[in-house]
Amino acid sequence: MTDLARIVKAYDIRGVVPDELDESLAHEFGAAFVRFLGADRIVTAHDMRESSPGLAAAFAAGATAQGADVVEAGLGSTDLLYFASGTLGIPGAMFTASHNPARYNGIKLCRDHASPIGQDSGLADIRRLVEEGVPAYDGATGTITRQDLLPDYAAYLIKLVPGIESIRRLSVVVDAGNGMGGLTVPVVFDGLPVDLTSLFFELDGNFPNHEANPIEPENLRDLQAKVLEVGADVGLAFDGDADRCFVVDEKGDVVSPSVLTALIAVRELDKEPGAAVIHNLITSHAVPEIVAEHGGRAVRTRVGHSFIKATMAETGAVFGGEHSGHFYFRDFWRADSGMLAALHTLAALGGQDRPLSELLAEFSRYAASGEINSEVDDQTARMTAVETEFASRSDAHIDHLDGLTVDLDDGSWFNLRPSNTEPLLRLNVEGPDEATMQRLRDDVLRVVRG
Repeated sequence: MTDLARIVKAYDIRGVVPDELDESLAHEFGAAFVRFLGADRIVTAHDMRESSPGLAAAFAAGATAQGADVVEAGLGSTDLLYFASGTLGIPGAMFTASHNPARYNGIKLCRDHASPIGQDSGLADIRRLVEEGVPAYDGATGTITRQDLLPDYAAYLIKLVPGIESIRRLSVVVDAGNGMGGLTVPVVFDGLPVDLTSLFFELDGNFPNHEANPIEPENLRDLQAKVLEVGADVGLAFDGDADRCFVVDEKGDVVSPSVLTALIAVRELDKEPGAAVIHNLITSHAVPEIVAEHGGRAVRTRVGHSFIKATMAETGAVFGGEHSGHFYFRDFWRADSGMLAALHTLAALGGQDRPLSELLAEFSRYAASGEINSEVDDQTARMTAVETEFASRSDAHIDHLDGLTVDLDDGSWFNLRPSNTEPLLRLNVEGPDEATMQRLRDDVLRVVRG
């Protein structure tokens, strides 16, 4: 059997197909999932990768062998799977490797109502069941039914975004990256006052045009060029399973996810004044400032969807945002949805007359480095060296909520975190201006890279 420690990650199962993850293993995960939860009914969906239908079918066979009935939603985005789990009130499994290259695939699991399953909330137990061998079930085999949930998913999202159907007409370019946005965008946007220019909507898990990972700048160049070519009001880019969304303004400039977090937070606070808003510690300091200015309560958390969702549940937060382009909505079962973030962006832009760059200027207050990755031989030693360097400074304030965060009295700060899966340190820096940010960035990188 595959060494499951290699493929069972912090939040999902992910590996190379068929070397690390194959249909036989998917069958066992399906059985273990149902056995662990005691579920009598689950829902599945899968992305456009060549291996996804087979993995989903094998997982369903494992689940039905344990007596559970399976609702197959078929092709869909990850947030469509969350919608299915939420509306049907049953656990779900999504077959996708998100933005990873074509040779990968994976499984994202959730409890009923899209409640997350990670290492500390069931995934480690499911892994152990697979490793030990799932006991045979002595009852009747479950059934499999197909259900098209895409129209209901689209209608539900539209209802969650006030004003979206009455916006001024917008020219919108969407780069689906040959991922699931190519399926969901035409249905969700149908009937909206939008002139749509589509890029790479053909579902193709081999990603013939570029990787479906919009956090990497090179994967946004086609979108930026097309926005300028057609004179569009806005560009939207989705990752492979369409649970993340990145935005390009009318000038072709990439909009920081922190800016979108602040924008959407204000819109959600308009619906529920005084509510809590979650942001991870890498989002811009502008986010908590703007939340407070609009009467909300900003709550900081660690990076990662399980932390965001858990903190949202504890605080009753209406919304949460991450620097990576994940946006979480309480009214969407606290799950993340790239499509909902896109619709909020269109509603905000189309509800007034200014171009997007002017609309967003008030939400962009600081200079940011973006995430900078450095390969290191010893993550702990390099982290310690950086902390030692800054601990001696009287203007530095250190905390360890997630990696190492250092706030300086001049308004600049940085966070340095080790990757869980690669020998990398991830650095994010922000400053009150570009020069200050660059100076701090270079100081940290000098220590990190020796």
